[in-house]
Amino acid sequence: MVDTQRDDAPPRARSGGESLFDLAQSILRELPALLGDRVELLSLELQRAGNALVKLTILAAGAAILALTAWLALWSTLVGVLIALGWPAAGAHAMVVLVNAVAAAWALWRARGLFKLLGLPATRRHLLPGSHEPPVGAMSRPEAADGQRAPAASAAAS
Repeated sequence: MVDTQRDDAPPRARSGGESLFDLAQSILRELPALLGDRVELLSLELQRAGNALVKLTILAAGAAILALTAWLALWSTLVGVLIALGWPAAGAHAMVVLVNAVAAAWALWRARGLFKLLGLPATRRHLLPGSHEPPVGAMSRPEAADGQRAPAASAAAS
């Protein structure tokens, strides 16, 4: 059957059954594009989650190394040098432990911030009806505190 109606011509009056059939056909034609968009979003977010997981692993390993360094530095040359410079032994040990503990805490804090990306937040917001979670990091920006969208979130949404 050849369709004589051109795409740019105004639609002709159709019977109810025929228009429902056309509507069903148009929905079926749009379905692959809709699914393709969802799959592409999932793919991009999985890639971002993978990158976050690599960073998380590196930062966790760094935190472990720093914690080990704190333990080793407790008995290392620095303690000996500080004691030789006139520091009390307890003060020298406390300084080494404090510096390394602060560095380890920073690395763990940074790693904890990356955990949010492993939950695929954009995909969940897009796929779950009624989910209105703010984008990751959007509310941590000063511009977003008054309820306005942050510039990076605005650019990503358009």
